[in-house]
Amino acid sequence: MKTLLYNGNIYQDRDMFAQSILIEDNRIITVGSDDDLFALREEANLCVDLQGRTVVPGFNDSHQHFLMSAIAFTTVDLYGSDSIQTVIQRGKDFLSTHPSPSVLFGRGWNQDYFTDESRLLNRQDLDKISSDFPIVFSRACGHVVVCNSKALEVCQVSSNTLQIDGGHFDVDPAGEPTGVFRENAMVLLGSLQSQPSTQDYTTLLDQVGAIANSYGITSVQSNDINVGKEGYEAMEEAYRIYSSATPTVRVYHQTSFIDVEAFEERIRDGYHRSENDFNRYGPLKLFVDGSLGARTALVRSPYADDPSTQGIECLTPETLNEWVRVADRNGIQVAIHAIGDQAMANVLDVYEEVIHGSNELRHGIIHCQITDIPLLERFAKLDVLAYVQPIFLHYDLHIVEDRVGKPLASTSYAFQTMEKLGIRTAYGTDSPVEGFNVFHCIHCAVNRQDLSLFPEGGFYPQERVDLATAIDRYTLGGAYASFDEHQKGRLYPGYLADLVVLDRSIFDLDPTLIKEVKVEMTMVDGRIVYQR
Repeated sequence: MKTLLYNGNIYQDRDMFAQSILIEDNRIITVGSDDDLFALREEANLCVDLQGRTVVPGFNDSHQHFLMSAIAFTTVDLYGSDSIQTVIQRGKDFLSTHPSPSVLFGRGWNQDYFTDESRLLNRQDLDKISSDFPIVFSRACGHVVVCNSKALEVCQVSSNTLQIDGGHFDVDPAGEPTGVFRENAMVLLGSLQSQPSTQDYTTLLDQVGAIANSYGITSVQSNDINVGKEGYEAMEEAYRIYSSATPTVRVYHQTSFIDVEAFEERIRDGYHRSENDFNRYGPLKLFVDGSLGARTALVRSPYADDPSTQGIECLTPETLNEWVRVADRNGIQVAIHAIGDQAMANVLDVYEEVIHGSNELRHGIIHCQITDIPLLERFAKLDVLAYVQPIFLHYDLHIVEDRVGKPLASTSYAFQTMEKLGIRTAYGTDSPVEGFNVFHCIHCAVNRQDLSLFPEGGFYPQERVDLATAIDRYTLGGAYASFDEHQKGRLYPGYLADLVVLDRSIFDLDPTLIKEVKVEMTMVDGRIVYQR
């Protein structure tokens, strides 16, 4: 099968564009001008007139939770809730069409958006939805959940329950649980989790793949699988079935494990279980802290707006060191969630022990939000990858100065400084924390404004990047993180035919309109998988 796309504006590299591209099966054969490729029209099975539209490589979301995103679409949507009463009403509205669930799950609330009371939800709030069955609502970040009284009863959590290392559940002045669980303490509610079947997961993968394609996403690096956790086998089997059918998104797994023993057992049984380009196993995924919005990110100094805490250390440096050493000596890449400056310092301390001269396994840190210049210089010196989510600025620019103070905020989300220091970066969304919209993410990187264009002039605008850089980090940056820079991230001969046709010339736009760009067509593996 040969496909010719012509009369386009095909982005190949900074200031380098072509007009036509010839694809055979799943690879790009040649790229050039319309005149160069005109003679090849006769041998093409399909010719597509791009009508001058811009074409870019398929977007590669370097960190998200692909199946968790699909599952989130089936629960109570709490994103954008502007009050506690709104959360309660959305729960009741959901029950009007989904009556009598065994457990009611929801996701997306954020206390910083509440206009009635700016506080965390509690069990009494959720009891107003129902006390007949358990209810669990996750904060948008996924690092804090709240449950109702029935959930506490079913899970047997009371004033006598011991706290969990690397986590915490809140109690009231009488010592009774409030329903708020942070980080590792969420395991206490684990018995409430439903276990979808392999077929359920496979159906969800097809659905979420179509959504991702509509935003031009052709590859994801996804943290869904937690080996040893109940139900993980069904999830792995679903990914296998998905990848062997007619998949539309390439998946590179960032895999978690319930403990070091489970990790070592997987290594003995064979860690790298990649079957094809749509189902590959990549790094070990670890968490060392929480989120900025929930004040569970691990910071060096007490939070400016809550001096009683410096966040939560989900893994001690000693335990972190054990995990990383096991991975490194077995040739396994590592990607570690770290948001606070102390969390990143702890990770870099461990990486420094295993990276000698070059970071051949491409170990990285996910999120990399609260930084100062010396910390970023350590990133550069060790050649540690930075998986960043510029879309986080949409919310975080409103809170980061309050959380950590203006001096540290001014060197955080430091996308341009990362470029100047030569830090390898890869962009993504962390969906379902944020949505799939690639252009919202690029907007935040280029303009450093929220989606309503606040603040005027940008948030610490010296940290803006230009459009070509943002697109490259969302394509070639992700390809490097998955050892695919020889076949993804550019529209060159020999590369995979994963590409996106945009509805307008993004390179000629007023930068404030980037967030409005839509996808006209997405191609994966030489197949058209989405058309608007």
